[in-house]
Order: sequence, then structure tokens, then C-alpha cells
Amino acid sequence: MADTDRLTDIRSSRITVDALGRPGKRVFLLQASEGDSTFTFKIEKQQAAVLAVSIDRVLEELAKRFPREISKLEEPLSSDLMLREPFEVLFVVGQMGMGYDQSEDALVLILQELRTEGEEEEARVVRIWASRAQMKALSHQIKEVISRGRPICSLCGEPIDPDGHFCPRSNGRERIH
Repeated sequence: MADTDRLTDIRSSRITVDALGRPGKRVFLLQASEGDSTFTFKIEKQQAAVLAVSIDRVLEELAKRFPREISKLEEPLSSDLMLREPFEVLFVVGQMGMGYDQSEDALVLILQELRTEGEEEEARVVRIWASRAQMKALSHQIKEVISRGRPICSLCGEPIDPDGHFCPRSNGRERIH
């Protein structure tokens, strides 16, 4: 995608999300491939989590409105869910949206570039087209990646770092490990 392009369509042969780094310091990447080209985008963990929930909701709605079984042959291989180098981030994602094209029975994930105030150029937008099977696998992959993060404190719901955590619910008296 050239810098002058503001809108790009990717007919995804592969789409995945994974994280690089250790829990608490991870960088989440969304990656899609079309042919020999791979496109990498930086997202936040919360964006990934919301994306998984959104995919599940859309697939559930599609199953009701336009029922169609997903065969095992359509599901991506586990190797297709791994990030591929190089990890050259095209842009940081600010907003995401989803849609569905009934004529192609394809879902579209719309990524809009995060722009800071004062930047004059318009945000770039990428539309990633994928099958129901690809999106279902993406949702499962996201949930698995998120589960590899830091454990959550049962008292306050905040992440526990490897060296422990001062829980506000314990008034700071107790260090939780």
C-alpha cells in the first residue's frame, strides 16, 4: 500500500492476531496476507478482546440469518495463525469495524489508522475480507493469545505482575502473588 493510498482492500488468504514480548509488556499485532504480501498492524489488547467478541456475535447472527455450516476443510491450518516476519507495522489501528457481504458470504474487518490531533493527512483505511471459517479461527486465536497474559487478581480485577501486585481492595496491606 503506497503512502498516497487511503483505502486498501485485502482479500485475505490468512488473518491472525498474536502478541510479541513478555506478559505486561506485550505488543499485539494483527496480520493479514494476500498472495505473497503480508500486512501487519499494531492493535491494543483491549481492541483484540473486543474484536473476538464482535466476531462471535456476527457469526452467531449470520448462523441465524444465513445458515451455513463451516466444514473442517475451510478452517485455517494452525501455521496460518502464526505471525510471519518481518513485522513491519503498516500503521497503529485507531478504530475497527466489521461488516458482511452476503453475495460473497464474506466478512470484512475495517481498520482505520490512529491519527493524532494536528496531523493533516487523512487516516488510512484497510478492509480485510475473510471467510466465516477464517474469522471463527481468528476469534479463537485472539482468546488464546489473551489467555497467555498476566493472571488477573480475583479481588480487584487488575493484572498481577510477575513480581506481585499491591491490591487496592486489600488497602495495600497485602502483596498478591
